Amino acid sequence: MIDTPNANEWDAFVMQHPRGHILQLSAWGDLKSQYGWSADRVCLRDASGQIIAGAQVLFRRLPMRLGTMAYIPFGGYVTDASQWAALWQAVRELSKKHSAAFLKWEPGLYIDDAMPDFATMGFKESPQTVQPPNTVMIDISDSNDDILARMNQGTRRKIRKGLKEGITYYEAGADDVVKFTSLMQVTGERNDFGVHEPDYYALQHRLFVPEHAALILAEHEGDTLAGVFVFAAGDTAQYISGASSNINRNMMASYGVQWQAIQWAKSRGCRYYDMWGIPDVPEDQLEAQFQERSDGLWGVYGFKRGWGGQVVRSAGAWDIVYNPLIYQAYKLAISLR
Repeated sequence: MIDTPNANEWDAFVMQHPRGHILQLSAWGDLKSQYGWSADRVCLRDASGQIIAGAQVLFRRLPMRLGTMAYIPFGGYVTDASQWAALWQAVRELSKKHSAAFLKWEPGLYIDDAMPDFATMGFKESPQTVQPPNTVMIDISDSNDDILARMNQGTRRKIRKGLKEGITYYEAGADDVVKFTSLMQVTGERNDFGVHEPDYYALQHRLFVPEHAALILAEHEGDTLAGVFVFAAGDTAQYISGASSNINRNMMASYGVQWQAIQWAKSRGCRYYDMWGIPDVPEDQLEAQFQERSDGLWGVYGFKRGWGGQVVRSAGAWDIVYNPLIYQAYKLAISLR
């Protein structure tokens, strides 16, 4: 049976699914719905009414009233491979209701299991990704000593310095979010990348903390030096955004606060810590060029590579086309950009 699950039962399904991800929780749909997207959900139920498959789909309007793009970030869940065909038919009907010209699917990371057969499902590789396909994944299931031992010497030294400098690390409440948004503005200007408006982070905090996330800040003598927004679903935590001040950078608070975020993830029972986004090139190219480049995600790779993780590429982005003419216009716009 095809149905529309309510937020509570959908979130319960996501959290118990082996591939459950923060971007499929109803709160993520609520967040993005305030910033240019709309969100809807569809599921398959068994005879007893239990959800056995489903997806949260985001929709964004295309220019010139050409309908919408449907987008499934790090989701689309089944409990048996035989359910895929029925799920995609249900998603197609949902997409039709929202006037979608095509569906973009980013299934996410596949660490321990095989990727699905996209071509058999009717998908073609997309010319555009939304989430960064490449990341550094840290195994945090071992002891702290073992985690530290896998890091490079410089990262270990900076973590220990950050923990010895008299810095206070704490989980921030709603009133503290303004400190983080100020840091994000400073970091964006320093590293030349765009950041969300302050209300975005305030809403993110309200929707996710404390059930699914924490905002961890580092302070010293009244100055906020660094902050990390860390999320968790299932066995994986995601470091989605972080920022640091221009003052007292020699105190290495950005390393100390990241270490505190890892401790938070370990306390939640997470096995992996996802550093969330590095340049989308092979690892040998990353290692050959990271000291020479600072554009885009290259500027953060030098920081993330030192934490002893494994470079992992997601399944990337895949499209299924509902309106070939509009889809061709979309591909042309991407190529011109």
